[in-house]
Amino acid sequence: MLAGDLYLADDPQLAAENRRAEELTQAYNSSPPDPAIRARILADLLGSIGEGTDLRPPFYCDYGYNLHVGARTFVNYGLYALDVAEIRIGDDVQIGSAVQLLTPTHPLEPGPRREKWEAAESIGIGDNAWLGGGVIVCPGVTIGENSVVGAGAVVTRDLPPGVLAVGNPARVVRTLVDG
Repeated sequence: MLAGDLYLADDPQLAAENRRAEELTQAYNSSPPDPAIRARILADLLGSIGEGTDLRPPFYCDYGYNLHVGARTFVNYGLYALDVAEIRIGDDVQIGSAVQLLTPTHPLEPGPRREKWEAAESIGIGDNAWLGGGVIVCPGVTIGENSVVGAGAVVTRDLPPGVLAVGNPARVVRTLVDG
C-alpha cells in the first residue's frame, strides 16, 4: 500500500484500521471545542502533528497514521485526507475549506477494479504553502514551499516552490516574490 503496490481494498486488517480511523474522526468531529481534548484525539489518530496546529472539524481520513501535519499549520473546515499513502503537510501551511488530498489510485482495466485492487501515491505539501478552498490534490503530487494554489484548482502535477497555480488542471501563472 505505502510503496505504491496494488493491494486489496477490502483486506480485513485494512478494514479494521479504517474503522478505527472512522471512530476517532467521529469522536474528533463531535468533540467540544476544547483544544486539549482535540489534541489528544489527533495524537491518537495521526502519524504526527506539530505544535500550534489548528485542524478544524469536520475532518475525514482513511487511516490517519499516514497523515503528518507540521507545526503552526491551519486547516479550515472539511478536509478530506485519503491517506492510503503518506501525506506530509509542512510547517506554517494554510489549507482552505473543503480541500481534498487524494492518494488512492485504481487500475484502468475493469477486471482488477471489479476485484477491488487499488494502489496509492504519496502527497507532499511544502512549508508555508497555501491551498485555497476546494482545492483537489491528486495522487503523487508535491507542492513546493511558499506556493499558493487558487481556490477550486485541481493539482495533477508537481508544483515548484514559490509559484501561484490556478485552474483545472492547475497551471503556474506566475512566480511569487518573497516580500
